[in-house]
Amino acid sequence: MSRKPNILLITADQWRGSALGAVGHPVVRTPNVDALAAEGVLFERHYAGAAPCSPARAGLYTGLYQMNHRVTRNGTPMAASLDNVARAARRAGYDPTLFGYTDVSPDPRDRAPKDPDLTSYEGVLPGFTVRQLLPEHERPWISWLEGRGHRIEDPARVHVPVGHAPGTVTADPPLYSSDETQTAFLAGEFLRWMGEQDGTRPWFAHISFLRPHPPFVVPEPYNRMYAPDPHGFVRRPSREAEAAVHPYLAYEFARAKGSSFLAGMKGDCAEWTAEDHGVIRAIYFGMISEVDAQLGRIFAAIRAAGAWEDTVIVVTSDHAEMMGDHWSFGKGGWFDQSYHIPLVVRVPGRKAGHGRRVAAFTEASDLFPTLLDLWDGTPQTAPDGRSLLPFLDGAAPPGWRDAAHWEFDFRDISGSTSERHFGLASRACSLAVIRDEAFKYVHFAGLPPLLYDLRNDPGELVDLSGDPGYLRVRLGYAERLLAWRAQSLDQTLAYCELTADGPVSKPFHD
Repeated sequence: MSRKPNILLITADQWRGSALGAVGHPVVRTPNVDALAAEGVLFERHYAGAAPCSPARAGLYTGLYQMNHRVTRNGTPMAASLDNVARAARRAGYDPTLFGYTDVSPDPRDRAPKDPDLTSYEGVLPGFTVRQLLPEHERPWISWLEGRGHRIEDPARVHVPVGHAPGTVTADPPLYSSDETQTAFLAGEFLRWMGEQDGTRPWFAHISFLRPHPPFVVPEPYNRMYAPDPHGFVRRPSREAEAAVHPYLAYEFARAKGSSFLAGMKGDCAEWTAEDHGVIRAIYFGMISEVDAQLGRIFAAIRAAGAWEDTVIVVTSDHAEMMGDHWSFGKGGWFDQSYHIPLVVRVPGRKAGHGRRVAAFTEASDLFPTLLDLWDGTPQTAPDGRSLLPFLDGAAPPGWRDAAHWEFDFRDISGSTSERHFGLASRACSLAVIRDEAFKYVHFAGLPPLLYDLRNDPGELVDLSGDPGYLRVRLGYAERLLAWRAQSLDQTLAYCELTADGPVSKPFHD
């Protein structure tokens, strides 16, 4: 490519990293992502830096760990001073264009008190041109459905399976077809926009798909593509036994509701049976295959337009989904199921890396510096992640990390629910994780730690933190986590020194 490449950044919300055919999942079929991986690089152990959506996306978009971007919850503002992928792309001459959402809350310090943007966490990352916004209320998509002849009297029931009461666990389909999903809607809007590009300048598009995020429902044929199986979940014998593992789990189980998992549900997730869990998991797998089908539609259109060899394609997620493991649904806490996410990067012209599977630990914060390298950009905020470009060239970067790290914050600024329950200050309602080949160590700011022997207990079912025989191991990992945090503090101006000859700077990663 003699000019800057087109950039297509695709996120599919809440997609588990193990739920890909290309990594050997025994059930899920994802032929289009698999084919992309065959022409690119598949990162097998890629992890989100935080959860839920806003903190996870803040790390993806800025290249920063949560300790530096400080977006702790949905609704926590992102500081206006932070650089991000859209701003950097704009500096490079792109017009970064959004299809979907970014879940970035604006910095209120430079806004009027009554600014309506300060009433929602669903703001747009600064730097993006919005072509098609699709916020949580989904009104643009619902309006599109109505234009296709659907009569929708209650938008809150659009995801309720036809003929069922809200909250019913069933594989029956909703009123819309596989050509009318939110995924299909956004794919169509992107393809229409792509057809408007005249080829005189490279483009940058970010398609942020909602699915496979709940509510868990999907149209035919995906609703029964996979057989329900009540077995095979990774968890302790009962919900009560799981809750007894740690005070945080007991707290989450006591407050878990199902309204976000099934449209209109009023009850508690604890009411679901093992059979219900199997049905929901099969639906979730179907939702993944539905997204994969729309990705195939996009890839085919890029090929047909003659732009395939000019376009970098990234497919990833913001965070993952517990999907019944450890008796949990949703995301958060410390288990791998919430943080292990897909990453496939296809860069035309870099044939040495095509078809490569990378087993090294990579993190969401690595994506921003990687994209900067692809268009020869310079960040204005020191990213914590490192560029994946050597992997894309078939090499191994020197001194690469030997562990993955992530953080989770469970403070409740508006209601103080967590703070009252645990008797902790807001800043003590957090945890940090270090996870390597052998062990996972979870350090809470104000609660007991956890330690898992991953070689002998890959399901994270036995906490060894209180075992005297593992005290040396636990303290060793605590020291490693402390060293990681100390080295990861914001380095933006720490790599600059004012001298008699003027400012002297070093690269952010020396």
